[in-house]
Amino acid sequence: MKNIIKPYKKEFDFSYTSGVAITIELIKTKPDIVEHIFIHTDFNQPEQIIKLCDQNEITYTISENVFKRVNQKENTYLLGVFRKYPSTISSEKSHVVLVNPADMGNLGTIIRTLVGFGVHDLAIITPAADIWNPKTVRASMGSLFHMRFTHYENIYEYLRSFSEHKVYTFMLDGELEMNSKIMSKQQPYSLVFGNEATGLDEKFRFIGTSLKIPQSILVDSLNLSIAVALGVYCFNS
Repeated sequence: MKNIIKPYKKEFDFSYTSGVAITIELIKTKPDIVEHIFIHTDFNQPEQIIKLCDQNEITYTISENVFKRVNQKENTYLLGVFRKYPSTISSEKSHVVLVNPADMGNLGTIIRTLVGFGVHDLAIITPAADIWNPKTVRASMGSLFHMRFTHYENIYEYLRSFSEHKVYTFMLDGELEMNSKIMSKQQPYSLVFGNEATGLDEKFRFIGTSLKIPQSILVDSLNLSIAVALGVYCFNS
């Protein structure tokens, strides 16, 4: 196992958790996909991790060199190696749909926010940031392992798969102002957001109901992760 540990690449069939809390979440949530756990020699409380590994029949190594090869944070004391796994969103649940999200930090933060609000189904329109990248996994703080997700080549492929969903597209000049009092909240629904740089293009104006989030004219737009948080909170309040 030590010999295959190297900086992450998208084509790998495995990825990493980097950090104590995230790696513990991996072990507790999806022990069946864990390939190996590395414990830093400077970690001062290895007993809990060793016990978790033993309980779940997971192999582990106490080492320092591995962290130097793959880690992006100097203060990381646990590294988990896990297999990428298939995932499918539920047709019966409401979804968040991200169209071409480009930033791995934003993607991970959005996943963490969705799980925090009880939304566990995420559709991703490609091309998109790598959901398996350790940066995404770290930003999600382990929430990735509680999320169902599916990738689609375009929005129409997604819409054909979930024709029963009420669709809301979030646009800077949407036809309706987002307001929890006027939203019908027909279940299940799909909340569609564009990427960080360009948002949603004009074709989305003819898909479902377009919404705008009230904001000051002093800023061009909200950060994608903030916009998603506001939208999901509104529809869940």
